[in-house]
Amino acid sequence: MVLTRQSFSSGRFYFEVQVKDKTAWRLGVARESVNRKELFTSFTPENGFWTLIFFKDKLSFSDNPGVRLPVRAELQKVGVFVDYDAGLVSFYDVEARAHIYSATGCTFSEPLYPILNPCLHDGGRNSTPLIISPVNQTD
Repeated sequence: MVLTRQSFSSGRFYFEVQVKDKTAWRLGVARESVNRKELFTSFTPENGFWTLIFFKDKLSFSDNPGVRLPVRAELQKVGVFVDYDAGLVSFYDVEARAHIYSATGCTFSEPLYPILNPCLHDGGRNSTPLIISPVNQTD
């Protein structure tokens, strides 16, 4: 699992991640103080993680309990939008231009980092990398 170098502590930010040909992945944002050492951390907002996970053809938002989400066609690229000040984390199917899920009413009190987890290699079946795509920003 990887946290990016750049963090955000106010305003809005957006990034896209190519997930095409992946059989498992996790992505979203995490607060700065998350436990990076513990292998079996619960990836919930309570523990500082706002993430989608795709595993065994199932998509869900990691919470307690998890939120199962419908999987339309094969996801190719996921957009992640965060409005730090409004307490919002939203996920989008970029190719379909469709909303996947939003976590609302979030309370952020420290920097947030984009987080990517390509998951296990699975004997080559999940070897495709996650790719962060550049996004042209306009005001």
